[in-house]
Amino acid sequence: MHPLRDRFAAGRGYLAACTLGLPADVTRDAVRRDLERWSLGAASAADYSAALERARGHAASLLGTSPARIATGSQVSVFAGLAAAAAPAGAEILCVDGDFSSVVAPFLARGDLEVRHVPLDALADAVTPSTWLVSYSLVQSATGEVADEASITAAARDAGALTLVDTTQATGWMPTDHVTGDLVVCHAYKWLGAPRGAAFAAFSDRAVESFTPHTAGWYSGDDPWASCYGPELHLADGARRFEVSPAWHAWAGAEAALGFAASLDLAAVQRYDVGMANAFRERIGLAASNSAIVTWPDETGCDLAALTAAGLVASGRAGRARVAFHLWNDDEDVSRAADAVTGSAAHLNLRH
Repeated sequence: MHPLRDRFAAGRGYLAACTLGLPADVTRDAVRRDLERWSLGAASAADYSAALERARGHAASLLGTSPARIATGSQVSVFAGLAAAAAPAGAEILCVDGDFSSVVAPFLARGDLEVRHVPLDALADAVTPSTWLVSYSLVQSATGEVADEASITAAARDAGALTLVDTTQATGWMPTDHVTGDLVVCHAYKWLGAPRGAAFAAFSDRAVESFTPHTAGWYSGDDPWASCYGPELHLADGARRFEVSPAWHAWAGAEAALGFAASLDLAAVQRYDVGMANAFRERIGLAASNSAIVTWPDETGCDLAALTAAGLVASGRAGRARVAFHLWNDDEDVSRAADAVTGSAAHLNLRH
């Protein structure tokens, strides 16, 4: 059992961090305090803004950058949309076949871009001098595959292309402070265990210069309290120009969640999570991997049904069963999940 297991009120049999994370005690308590203060009329915009700035610092630590390069927001697709809007007509956008819609759909919606999809392991080799931007998830939602970020970044730089990297399925179970994309985006409600509605992104200088802040509002200035009214346009010099007005209650919990994650040795978390995932893989006859997410073909849904019947919380995506292992899990969860899957009708039929 991981020493941090008791920081979570639940977790036994919960194998769905890749779908919806669980809050640590500090996050739960922060949300409760916020609700109480709000209900008593004691909540203030100034306090929410201070919490957001602390969260910005934690986000910067998790992405290995400075707070000045971090913009806060609500959804990954909003940040990706800014990149899509900046692309010249006819530009080539290179994506991963089967990647999550938030880093694909904004480019398809333009209607005048050349969006090309390739397998994840072919992404670096597929970059050409015609590529304007490479958009991909560091860890694939449907398969759990981990991208070779270094090779993709090197190929994009050699070609002069921008990179958009979504770390939503990575930040929290593995270190992501080495990721060097022009736009690195993350929603905090999965492995970070924050309330849904708190996302953040790191912008390179090139991205700041190339993207137009189409979502600009009162929070897009250097001092939001001096940017509340027109007729002037108030834009911060750096990444803050891409911010939207924060969902305060979500950020009350996210500030605690990001602070908790930033305090962890994420390399150690990675070893723990992947160790359990590989123990499960071995039990059900899959090869070892470098991911905390395990997926396998389950077209009929029999394996997912077996996991659910065993009292486990798992998920199914793109015709595959999917489980994930995190700090609240241990060897008992591995055994229960493996027993459920190997005893399912689908696996018994495969044996015979």
